[in-house]
Amino acid sequence: MAASPHSPNSTFRRLRGQHSPAEFAALVRRAGREIGETVSCDARYIGRVESGEIRCPNYAYERVFLRMFPGRTLADLGFPPREAVRGRAAQREPSPTPRSPAGTGSGTGAGTSPKESDVLRRAFMAGGSATVAVATLGLALPGDTRRTPSRAGEAEAEAVEESVRQIRLLDDRHGADALYRKAAEPLRTAYALLDAGATRQSTEDRLHAGAGELAVSVGWLAHDSGRFDDARSHYAEALATARVSGNPGLEAHAFSNMSFLARDCGRSREAVRAAQAGGRAARSLGSPRLLSLLALREAGGWAGLADRRACEEALARAHTDFAKGGAAADPEWMSFFGEAELESLEARCWSALGEHARAARHARRAADLQDPHFARNVALYTAELAGDLARAGAPDEAAWAGARVLDLLDEVQSTRVRSTLAGTARGLVPHQRSPRVHAFLARHADLAEV
Repeated sequence: MAASPHSPNSTFRRLRGQHSPAEFAALVRRAGREIGETVSCDARYIGRVESGEIRCPNYAYERVFLRMFPGRTLADLGFPPREAVRGRAAQREPSPTPRSPAGTGSGTGAGTSPKESDVLRRAFMAGGSATVAVATLGLALPGDTRRTPSRAGEAEAEAVEESVRQIRLLDDRHGADALYRKAAEPLRTAYALLDAGATRQSTEDRLHAGAGELAVSVGWLAHDSGRFDDARSHYAEALATARVSGNPGLEAHAFSNMSFLARDCGRSREAVRAAQAGGRAARSLGSPRLLSLLALREAGGWAGLADRRACEEALARAHTDFAKGGAAADPEWMSFFGEAELESLEARCWSALGEHARAARHARRAADLQDPHFARNVALYTAELAGDLARAGAPDEAAWAGARVLDLLDEVQSTRVRSTLAGTARGLVPHQRSPRVHAFLARHADLAEV
């Protein structure tokens, strides 16, 4: 069935002014860097917005656009209300044949409930608790969810991609603990859709990429909530999907997370090898920022092996590639990787090498630079700062940083953050005669009893 024509976004076109699409895309990327967002904006993306093909930007682009045009709303930029986008699309695209409970009607529209992502987005934007958000999370098929469409279409591919975005957004906001079990459900559905096959090769490629990215995201939720064996399994699933579909970007992403996991599990040499493998996969992608992140992963492995020289060489490569700036080829999942994350990953290297005062300087910069929207990362960076300060012999400052983390734990549910903070609390016990340290330890003890 022919798709409905898009209504051009003439408002956005007027805001572009005399800039070419490529020039305007460069301005968008620069604005993103200013707030710690890495957006893969190019002339093609601007064209898709202006043609109306992109009816509402994702949240990363929304934050960048509102940064560029302060005081304006998405409506002022020519976009329809976010909650209306899917509903109207569904109304304009009726199924040409009645759908069975399994959703086996039109190959381009079967199998997704247009309200699913809208409900999730509203829960997220309303700033509700993680419990409310998790209750809405899912990639459900109408009718009997044990069955899938006979052939997946564009709507299914879009639903998988949207689930990836929403899981990442909720993780940024709330942390992994409350999300992991629920996020496994859309992952199972995504692979069921992949097994069902697709109407076109381009759709099958999107499903492979989406299912693989979903596996990485669910793996990260397991990783961050301390379920390391589960995380390893999900990352391996993503890597297998990448290799089956010949997707070097997904392969690099899987290896990046596998390296991070290996470092956390104390397998430092494996962390180095996985990061290097990711670098080889990413070499042809044209994304210096991705190479920078993989070099930082490698540096973390070398630090765990106490190889200072190799660590410093990897850090130097990371800074060189990062300084090249964002590129159109930067993956969407790297929106978290700004200067704050670079500082945090470097801080972990110096901490592993025993240079805690130096680590604390980088951790402090990471916490100061992080966009408050990424509440989970603010909490993590500040918890790491507290630990570095405690080990550097600054207990009062460590207690101050620890108290800041406690203030965030109502919203952020992350085993990583809590375990990092618990280690700091244990290290501060000998200094509990300090009023500030005593107050922090008392608050932390109350939290542990909850």
